Formats: sequence, C-alpha cells, structure tokens
Amino acid sequence: MKTTGMAEKRIGIVGGGAWGTALAIQAVRAGAQANMLLRDADLAARINQNRENDLYLPGIPLPVGLNATLNADDVLQADAVLLVTPAQFLRDSLAAIAGKWQRDVPAIICAKGIEKHSGALMENVVRDVLGDVPVAVLSGPTFAQEVAAGLPAALTLACRDREMGKNLVEMIGTSAFRPYYSSDVTGVEVAGAIKNVLAIASGVVAGMKLGDNARAALVTRGLAEMSRLAIAMGGRAETLMGLAGLGDLMLTCTGTLSRNYTFGVALGQGQSTADILSSRRSVTEGVHTAASVTAVAEKYGVEMPICKAVNQVANHHAPLHETLDTLLNRPFRDEQEARL
Repeated sequence: MKTTGMAEKRIGIVGGGAWGTALAIQAVRAGAQANMLLRDADLAARINQNRENDLYLPGIPLPVGLNATLNADDVLQADAVLLVTPAQFLRDSLAAIAGKWQRDVPAIICAKGIEKHSGALMENVVRDVLGDVPVAVLSGPTFAQEVAAGLPAALTLACRDREMGKNLVEMIGTSAFRPYYSSDVTGVEVAGAIKNVLAIASGVVAGMKLGDNARAALVTRGLAEMSRLAIAMGGRAETLMGLAGLGDLMLTCTGTLSRNYTFGVALGQGQSTADILSSRRSVTEGVHTAASVTAVAEKYGVEMPICKAVNQVANHHAPLHETLDTLLNRPFRDEQEARL
C-alpha cells in the first residue's frame, strides 16, 4: 500500500451506481481525491459537468474532488480501490482491468453476494482474477442515500492483515462514517450475502401481511441460518452478532430503501420475479444469491430452509402459499440445537 500524505490520498472506485457514488463522496469527506470508473460515457460526462449522478443518486450534490472517468489508469493509480460492482459482474469487471492493477494496492470489496456459477465468495473471485493482491471487505448496515447525505453510519472493515486493515479504516473513516476493524473476512462476506436473501423473505412477510410477529420470527431464524453457514465456511459466531451480521440484517429486513426488501414485498403481493426485475435499473442481489447460497449450503451440509424457500419462489416459480405452508409445518425443534 502506498504511503502518501493525507492531502495526496487517492481512492479509486470501480462502479458508478448509488453505492459507488456514495462511497466516492465519503472518500472525499475523508480527505481523498476520488476517481470513479464508469462504462457509460454520457453518465460520466453529466457527473463531471452537473456534479450529480442523476441516474443512480439524483438530488445529491457531488463534491469537488470526485471525478468520473472511463480510464482505468485514473482509478487504479491509487492508495486503495473500492470494488462496488454488483457481485455477479465483479469477475468480468476485474478481468477488464486486471492487467493494469498495481500489486501493492489493496482491493476493498464492497459487493455483497456469492457468485452464482461458482459458489465463490467475492474474496475468491478477486484472487482468481488479480492474484495475490491485498484484500479487504467493507460491509454493514448502510443505505447509499443516507451515507451520501452524511448521516451517521457504522460498518465493518475486514482484512486478514491487521495493520493494513487499521490503515484502511483510518483512510476512509470519518466521524459520521465509522468502520470497525475485523479479521474475519469470511464471516463478514457470508453475512453480507445472506442478509439480502433474508431481506427478500422479510419483504414477502410484509407483502403477504403476515404481521410483525412473523417478521420477528423470520429475522431471528434467518440469523440462525446465516450463522450456521458462516461457521461451516470458517467464519466466527461473534461476527454474526456485529454490524456486518445482525446490524445489516436488521436494516435490510425492515428498511424501505432496501432493494431486496421491496422486491420481497412485491413478490408477496403476487408479482412475478420477471415483472419486478424488469421495472428496476439497479441489481437486486438477493435473487441471484438465493440460488448461490442454496447450492453452497448443500455442499457444506447446512440446513437453510428460509433461504431455500426464497430460491424456490424467486427463481423457480414455486407457489408462495404452498412454500410458506411447508416452512410453517416443519417439525418443532429445540431452539439451541436449531441454532447450530
């Protein structure tokens, strides 16, 4: 990692959606020059001229020090690069710039998901494409609009190298954007992926008007599913009780700004997956991850009935009421055993 002074800090952002733009704004607040890599030349020009991402984050003024570009060199000449491409497109996005990546520059993964065709976590995708570069994961209960507006938020930055992780926390953190360091990269990644699937389930509960009791039960049992898989894959139980686990789960399972939650609401109201997705510009990660996590759970022998049900309804047209009946008629179990 480079050791430039605070005034010379440069942070690259790969991805120009709402979250990428919000993180670019935050990078400037933290004292950095932020260069954001886009593929849409018209959008890049409008961002630089009008100081607004009118497509993904309308109404939020963009600060001086934030630049949109089509040139990967502008973005990769940096102290760290934030990867904010949707999970299912991260591999292709990295492949297009891999030849220009400097080996000592940390890749901070901000995408949440499990790759559909491989079952790989994002850290594995990065290492497959970029090789042995420094890797960190940034995840937690954050909506792009609120971060962009400067409202307080706390999240987790996970990195296996403690010194590097601490340096990255200092590089991007401010009083209103508070990253907490963790060494549990796997636990943070699994939590960030599965919470999107559970948010769809929570939205379905709301859409079907099943009540607050049902949603509380869903979130609690969903946390148990998340914990089982994270531990099976090498994560730590305490991570699931922190910002990247319980914190992010609470936000996405209740917040109306969550794309996954609102997708679930529409699903619960009887709309089809195809119709819901066709009306959206932004990616709804939980739909893809529902398929991925179901396959990964089977591989590890982990029982995840809620995630499996979401996959059946969202991706395989399973009847909603029949799927719900199957869940509700599962055998009664001891709660402590059911957590493991």
